[in-house]
Amino acid sequence: MLTNFLWKTKTKSPSTIDQTMKKIGYGLLFIVMSALLWYLFIKPSDYTIRFEVNAIPGTINQTLKLWDQTLDTVDKIKQQGDLYHLSQKVKFGDSTHTYHWKIKRLTDSTSKVLVNIRDVNNSLINKIQVPFKENDFVRRSKKTVLDFMETLNNHIDKFKVTIVGEEDIPSKYLAYIPIEVTQLQKASGMMKNFSFLTGELYSHNVGLDGPPMIEVTRWDMDNDSLHYNFAQPIVRSEKLPIGTDIQYKRIFSKRALKAEYNGNYITSDRAWYALIDYAKKNDIEVIPKPVEIFFNKPMGNDDIYWKSFIYMPIKEADE
Repeated sequence: MLTNFLWKTKTKSPSTIDQTMKKIGYGLLFIVMSALLWYLFIKPSDYTIRFEVNAIPGTINQTLKLWDQTLDTVDKIKQQGDLYHLSQKVKFGDSTHTYHWKIKRLTDSTSKVLVNIRDVNNSLINKIQVPFKENDFVRRSKKTVLDFMETLNNHIDKFKVTIVGEEDIPSKYLAYIPIEVTQLQKASGMMKNFSFLTGELYSHNVGLDGPPMIEVTRWDMDNDSLHYNFAQPIVRSEKLPIGTDIQYKRIFSKRALKAEYNGNYITSDRAWYALIDYAKKNDIEVIPKPVEIFFNKPMGNDDIYWKSFIYMPIKEADE
């Protein structure tokens, strides 16, 4: 009798088992349908591409913005809150594709890039086809991202950044011209004013005191806007040209993180990002107003042989 009672209490009737299985089935069906609905109608991308590259996020960010200018874009590439997230809209015939770039730093010299891509006009059909075949959208996406990867790798081969460590920015008396440009136009602003600045100083027999340099006074990393003084260190005298666009000031020695940059001066800001990354890694608070000193007059040498020193001022306790 006791054994029969225990058996009855420990077993379930076939109808109870059927009900349990139905509940499990309904639950699984709900999960599958929810996932399918999310994938087809809510998921923001139709296709995702991932790759790793030997570059820091700042270099990838700026190369993306330069590469974007070579594309038939609906809107200029935009930074989404920080330099690690960017979005762009690119036209391919009658289609418009959105590219959302996410950059993640892996090591001191490597990063991982994730690209979420969506065809604005054909998103649903792409989501249906992509898991089963490589359609035109997928081929176009791969070709476009591969084009950027080749552009990035070619650029990486043309410059080198070497972190030197802490040094003092040299004290100098400057003749300078204030310039406001986008970050990509930094070098063109220098070239536009170089002949005028040096010509005026030469015509007044002003003694030079070192190679030309720039002193950044404002750097908006979100909008890539840049205010800087393009300067020529000089020996202070009474012969200075007055009544022109040239202004004068002294910069005083200040502790800074220093890097040597070898490469075209157009992209010397790659060293700015390297110094900021180095500062973060070593818990050093810096002021994002770099100073650059240019040692080579670019006259046809390979870019890698051009040299400049980059200083990122270290923030002091009272600043």
